[in-house]
Amino acid sequence: MRLHRFALPALLAFAGLTGPAMAQDAQSRLTGLQLSGDKPIQIESDRLEVREGENVAVFSGNVSVAQDKTVLKSSKMTVYYLKDGGSAATGSANIDRLEVDGNVYVKSDTQVATGDKATFDMKSEVLVLSGKEVVLSEGDNVIVGCKLTVQMKNGQAKLDSCKGSKSAGRVKMLLTPGSQNR
Repeated sequence: MRLHRFALPALLAFAGLTGPAMAQDAQSRLTGLQLSGDKPIQIESDRLEVREGENVAVFSGNVSVAQDKTVLKSSKMTVYYLKDGGSAATGSANIDRLEVDGNVYVKSDTQVATGDKATFDMKSEVLVLSGKEVVLSEGDNVIVGCKLTVQMKNGQAKLDSCKGSKSAGRVKMLLTPGSQNR
């Protein structure tokens, strides 16, 4: 599958929010994370269902996507292809959007993000990671909310609070001085 065209870097980009220099460095870190088009991407799952007529490929059960130091894990990943003449079965079609569901876990180097589901729209280059709790961490630094929206074109990111919880209206952040130097 030609997943280097799907922006897995978008799923990792939010990790740029977690460093101590977050406000100053977020934009450059968000737009700077890219997967290499010349490195192989390995996808494993318990099942792959290709619905060629619908231009959809569904990976389900212990989904794992890896390239170099980047890993994505979830229960299910659905890839929606554009109707441009390519084949969803061989991965030769261009990807329209990606939906990842069930215990979404993304790790890139020292950064980790978790949530319940994620979507990435290729045309608008917008990533949304959401869930009961979205946790972004790098070392001892942690930020928690319920909906992360990243505009990949300009590196802008917004983390919304968890409405209806005890801490409604609040995004939580823990920054540990010196944790980047360990």
